[in-house]
Amino acid sequence: MVTIDKVEWVENAIGRKIPKEINGEKLYPYRGPFAHKPTKTHKYGPRLGFIADQRSEVLSSISEAIDRVGLKDGWTISFHHHFRNGDHVMNMVLAEIEKKGIMDLTLAPSSTFPCQEEAIIRCIKNGTISKIEGGSARGNFGRLVSTGEYLNGPMKIRSHGGRVRAIESGDIQIDVAFIGAPSADELGNLNGVNGPSACGTINFAYADSIYATNVVAITDNLVPYPNFPMSISQERVDYVVVVDKIGDPEKIASGELRITKSPTRLKIAKDAVRIAELLGYIKDGMNFQAGAGGISLAFTDYLDQKMKEKGVKALWAQGGTTKFLVDMLEEGRVEKLITGQAFDTVAIKSMRDDPIHHVDLPIGAYANIHGKGCTVNKLDIVVLGASEVDLDFNCNTATLSNGLIAEPVGGHSDTAAGSALSIITVPLFRGRYPVIVDKCTTVVTPGDTIDVVVTERGIAINPKRKDLLEILEKIRIPKDLRICTIEELHKMAYDITGTKVEPNFGDKIVALIEYRDGTIIDVVRNVKPRYYEDAVFVDDKQKKDLERREN
Repeated sequence: MVTIDKVEWVENAIGRKIPKEINGEKLYPYRGPFAHKPTKTHKYGPRLGFIADQRSEVLSSISEAIDRVGLKDGWTISFHHHFRNGDHVMNMVLAEIEKKGIMDLTLAPSSTFPCQEEAIIRCIKNGTISKIEGGSARGNFGRLVSTGEYLNGPMKIRSHGGRVRAIESGDIQIDVAFIGAPSADELGNLNGVNGPSACGTINFAYADSIYATNVVAITDNLVPYPNFPMSISQERVDYVVVVDKIGDPEKIASGELRITKSPTRLKIAKDAVRIAELLGYIKDGMNFQAGAGGISLAFTDYLDQKMKEKGVKALWAQGGTTKFLVDMLEEGRVEKLITGQAFDTVAIKSMRDDPIHHVDLPIGAYANIHGKGCTVNKLDIVVLGASEVDLDFNCNTATLSNGLIAEPVGGHSDTAAGSALSIITVPLFRGRYPVIVDKCTTVVTPGDTIDVVVTERGIAINPKRKDLLEILEKIRIPKDLRICTIEELHKMAYDITGTKVEPNFGDKIVALIEYRDGTIIDVVRNVKPRYYEDAVFVDDKQKKDLERREN
């Protein structure tokens, strides 16, 4: 792992120090949300096939598929995360790779979940995996990365759109893409809406299917040819493997997602709708994106109520789709839905039953800044969360305030940059720690792309959005809707908590935060265990040694 004294540093546009180069790779510092133009062209792609009179691509096992593609030491493998915490595919594949003694692999998933962390940690520790190119590292996996041990270099953390950009430009070369397919036929036509492990969409694997050298589909639902709909078509798939089960349906999607019951968070959601209305964004022909967290669900519910009250309809909505969005579609307040992920069973059923009004979209079309069109640029409103927001409106969605890698970055920076109105909904503090801080521990999304921060004790408008401030100056603002500065929110947070988190950083670079355009917006350093309840990433022997040294 690279140490901070072994690199030459340069300052980027938000004042963060960025290495000029790591392990021979030249890095480009972040210069602004739209400053970095493409410097590369498509570099990698699938090998040429030879199907002759082949009538089936079905193999007997994952082991046979690994042998057929010739997986070797040092290759890069990828997975998608639509099965969420019910995924079985990654664990099955990693177990077979371990048996074959293949080492030094790069793991390049679209995201990871706790159900995979045991296998990932084991493979990192035994050398099967030595590098990570991914969108998130949660839980104990994130803590392991944060130690600065085991991996050969820093993890690359990318947004959803940034990952597609990296694949298309050749920053990531995928040797084998393993695609979990809820439905497949014998030539590899795949979709996510049918079968016992239906997850709604498999569009996170779309770019992988196009640019990977080899593609292996793994399914528990082999159907007669041809399989409709063809979300990923047979021309992209080399082999199909049938297994007993690719996922746990109860954990792939929630039967019911619940709105937060917290009065504080309900107020935040309601005030986010109110400020959006005051600023003129809730109107006929609007569109929006909101997620599946407690505050986001409450926002969608309050927005629905407001749209009923005003008698307005949205042309479309997108994002991680839930029952709340489907209800708006079926009741006519949203004309079309675009789904990136299906978060509950109602969303999956809607995608299957209403393909005219409810569709998925390749993630590159959703958010790739170096593509030829992305839907985030058409968004009117996006509502996002954050672990921290600072005085410059920068947002942290990758680490906790103590520096541990713990959160997925998702499409945060993509949607914030593309939308006309980006709203961050956060409590002023969590537990004993402020959320509005003087300087983010880690920056994922630059403040230049954040317009409004809504907390339970006030709403701050980014001073750079003079147009929004001018609108508010001309209208009557309800007395119970407090408009203030980010500095005032910051002072309130610290006056109430009286605390400030000081990460116990070491001298190793464990992760690079890539902005969506491929530039580096921040660096994550290793965290040395200080409090043993935070040190679950060390084994018992290491823990006792640490206790002896610190005592």
